[in-house]
Amino acid sequence: MAELNLKDVAKAYGEVRVLSDINLDIEKGELIVFVGPSGCGKSTLLRMIAGLEKITGGTLEIEGEVMNDVPPAQRGIAMVFQSYALYPHMTVRDNMSFALKIAKKSKDEIDAAVNKAAKILQLEPYLDRLPKALSGGQRQRVAIGRSIVRDPKVYLFDEPLSNLDAALRVATRIEIAQLKESMPDSTMIYVTHDQVEAMTLATRIVVLAGGGISQVGTPLDLYERPQNTFVAQFIGSPAMNLMDAEVTGTGQHTTVRTAGGEVTAHVPSADNLMGAKVKLGVRPEDLVVAEDGAPGFVPFDVEISERLGDVTVMYSNTGGAEGKQMVAKLPGIVHVERGTKLALTAAPEKLHLFHKGTSLHYL
Repeated sequence: MAELNLKDVAKAYGEVRVLSDINLDIEKGELIVFVGPSGCGKSTLLRMIAGLEKITGGTLEIEGEVMNDVPPAQRGIAMVFQSYALYPHMTVRDNMSFALKIAKKSKDEIDAAVNKAAKILQLEPYLDRLPKALSGGQRQRVAIGRSIVRDPKVYLFDEPLSNLDAALRVATRIEIAQLKESMPDSTMIYVTHDQVEAMTLATRIVVLAGGGISQVGTPLDLYERPQNTFVAQFIGSPAMNLMDAEVTGTGQHTTVRTAGGEVTAHVPSADNLMGAKVKLGVRPEDLVVAEDGAPGFVPFDVEISERLGDVTVMYSNTGGAEGKQMVAKLPGIVHVERGTKLALTAAPEKLHLFHKGTSLHYL
């Protein structure tokens, strides 16, 4: 039995359906990350698991017990919010122990739980400080510690790093990863809009879109084998390039014709796709300049060039599907002027093909 099961879960506000047909099994010890565009329902889904939003369809089970009508305090979950929500007049120790005092735990139990959490989060030197004497990252660790002392079945994180500046976000993300390693049996569900957080923290990523689940998989599964064009362009930064193409050869490998010429992708296809209109996908970091005057299959007229030191990111208004901008991400410093015409190519195993929005790998 999985730690947490969502079966046909749905959420509606009156006639407006926000989420539907959410089916997901989360195993004990996983760190699951919900990602998706703004308004896709990822925070709503997290709040439904927490009991802060009513489930309007389907069932939620934690350790085999249906939780739909169980009050939040009895679900065995602890939630870390985007806002730290610390009591400003209480010390770190008092903030972390408050829930245990309300639950009428003994002083010895409370002290043991607080000291254990403080050690895990490296908060021991700050236990007698007020929140105003802490940095943003330290305050967020206190908020996490307040959850740890409760020893819940499931931890819920609702965009916990979005209030931090860039440097603190990186440092705190690393701390959360280390926290998970120190608590391997703890189940965590994490909501974020930040792809880097999702790719670096997750055991599995759940991509939400259009009121449902678009794909579930490990970070590298979603990066290397996106199931559809939405996931292909949502996971990865810059987004995957898509080009209009026509299938000219089928079989274990598929040949397609683009505006820049023919190319063979290591993607299987059925005979009935011969002549079909498809989208050819290639990630910006997989593009390279064709060697020895070869034509390449991506015509690329440089419009803007960004030299970032480790990479050079270039933008072109030619070659993309439906007139969309193309992006190339080349290693090192590349000196190119605006208007330079490049012929770009990519290894056959790095190419993706989509028919009617779905990857040929999944047809």
